[in-house]
Amino acid sequence: MKLPYRAAVFVLLLGLAALAALGFAAVHVSFTGIDEIVLFAVFVVLALLAEIYATRVPAYKWEISSSIAICLAALFILGPHLAVLLVAVSSLLSELFLRWNSRPSERKKSFIPIVFNVSQLVVTVFTAGLLLRLFDRPTLPLVESTDFAIAIGCFSIYMLLNIAFVTGIVSLTERKPFFHSAFASTRQFFVQYLVLCVSALLLAVLHTISVWHVFLALFPLTLVHVSFRGYVRLQTEARRTFEQISRLLDERDHYTAVHSQEVAELAVEIAREMDLPGAQIERIEIAARVHDIGKIAVPDAILLKPGPLSDEEWAIMKRHPVISAELIEGLEIYEPVVDAVRHEHERWDGSGYPDGLKGEEIPLIARIIAAADIYNAITTDRPYRKAFSAERTVAILREMRGTDLDPEVADALLRVVGAASAEAPALEEVPSPATEA
Repeated sequence: MKLPYRAAVFVLLLGLAALAALGFAAVHVSFTGIDEIVLFAVFVVLALLAEIYATRVPAYKWEISSSIAICLAALFILGPHLAVLLVAVSSLLSELFLRWNSRPSERKKSFIPIVFNVSQLVVTVFTAGLLLRLFDRPTLPLVESTDFAIAIGCFSIYMLLNIAFVTGIVSLTERKPFFHSAFASTRQFFVQYLVLCVSALLLAVLHTISVWHVFLALFPLTLVHVSFRGYVRLQTEARRTFEQISRLLDERDHYTAVHSQEVAELAVEIAREMDLPGAQIERIEIAARVHDIGKIAVPDAILLKPGPLSDEEWAIMKRHPVISAELIEGLEIYEPVVDAVRHEHERWDGSGYPDGLKGEEIPLIARIIAAADIYNAITTDRPYRKAFSAERTVAILREMRGTDLDPEVADALLRVVGAASAEAPALEEVPSPATEA
């Protein structure tokens, strides 16, 4: 994929700023003794390991690591010039190490990501260090109250710039709204950043006792890193497990498995068209991928029946959204979307199931998934009928607007499928939503 022009310019400018920062730091850098050299080397190794074993957060497509604490501690203890050199060396080595075994073709493509990742950290640390130079502090021993105020300022600059740079490149390459993504990322990772900042402060305070006391703080820092890494891994594995269960439905009902994936993709497009926040879009995707998982409890004789269902069979089929919600209930990653999964078959006019909710009583996520679900159902071959044409689909969706579908969501769906201005043909044989499971 070719990097968009604006993103390429952004990376180029960031790289030039990083080179300028490195040049300035190299001219002014100096070691005051063997202890400082040893500490610099130790911090380089620790930052390198932290970057190599960083925790990737799939929902936000970036990584967070305990190197933040190391970089801030280096800024406070070694000063801004050595801190800039440290982050440049450790981040460059980690980038090269992580790509060492990649194929030659992939190595060529990794030049720009390496430039961005190294440059954004260098510029971030350099900018945070400007606060120390502003107050004429070559280092920050954290003895006076003003020292802590400066440290908090450095932390704030580091966090905001780091989030801004990462969100900025994602926004430029994937055309995602910058401020929504930045706010969501800040809210999501603020606690982790704060804990790492406190760890950096602890390292700096212990350094005032002796250089060797710094190593005492490495144990809780490592524990924070491992705990957060384990937490994210557990969430990711839980999500993969339930999505795998949904995919296993392919062995029973190929339509259901493919359907869930396609509904998730369309629901995300609808949410983006409605300009919803990034965190909510992520929840929509999570819910949509498992919204039909309850069908695993529906007997084959009903699930795979080629003709219309009887009243008794339909009563069993209607239980599947409740079963879906019960299956994911209790798992933290699915906690915000349990209600949406349960109410995905509710309808705007109250004619849906399982609880007969109507209007805005239905969770917005459920309304969006319902629209994507209906669109996919009527444009896909089913055991009892063929897919409808594009023109007929537009007519059906417009007929359902304000009855089965939330009008605002229906309008967004029509815009997504490029049918907002299309002329709707006369309606014939429009299926009742009750016939679509």
